[in-house]
Amino acid sequence: MIALVLLGPPGSGKGTQAAKLAKELRFIHISTGDMLREAIRQGTPIGLKAKNYVDRGELVPDKLVIELIREKIANTDGVLLFDGYPRNLAQAKMLDDIVIVKAAINLHVDENKILERLTKRRTCKRCGAVYNLETNPPAIPGKCDKCGGELYQRSDDTESVVRQRLSVYKEATLPLIEYYRNKGVLIEINGDGTIEEVFERIREKLGDVI
Repeated sequence: MIALVLLGPPGSGKGTQAAKLAKELRFIHISTGDMLREAIRQGTPIGLKAKNYVDRGELVPDKLVIELIREKIANTDGVLLFDGYPRNLAQAKMLDDIVIVKAAINLHVDENKILERLTKRRTCKRCGAVYNLETNPPAIPGKCDKCGGELYQRSDDTESVVRQRLSVYKEATLPLIEYYRNKGVLIEINGDGTIEEVFERIREKLGDVI
């Protein structure tokens, strides 16, 4: 089965681009975080195993995640789009055992711009809608346009935490980028610009691949 991998640091717009690519190009969006939460909510055998780790505050083992992916795609037909997975070399090699990664799309965004994006992000406590105080502000400061709920800054969106998240990302992901570069499937994309501009850059590059 053919797959694409979307890489990029926190705040690079991976989730937004993944959703748009899935909608516009009919890719099958695979978010392991969403899959794990759904499996836990439904109480599936894999979900129950994963819940044991989550309840203890531990990371779900790679082998369990790949088992969940394998189950998810068993009856799926189409191009898979992995959003933010794999996160390390071990996961990449496990993924290679079950799919053919045709392209690894790496979104580049200047670190200062990422800091600006994330530290100005605000989230609705009630419905989860996300705003940016500069690029996508709410009509009424501090209030959600959709439901009127209170907006707040997530604890992981403060500058010190964002810098730490970026540091952790670089440490884990640089070897992964080199792995896909050596396989000849890495596609570098400038992630700076509007959602549409970045999307068109990705679509143009993918035209040579699939």
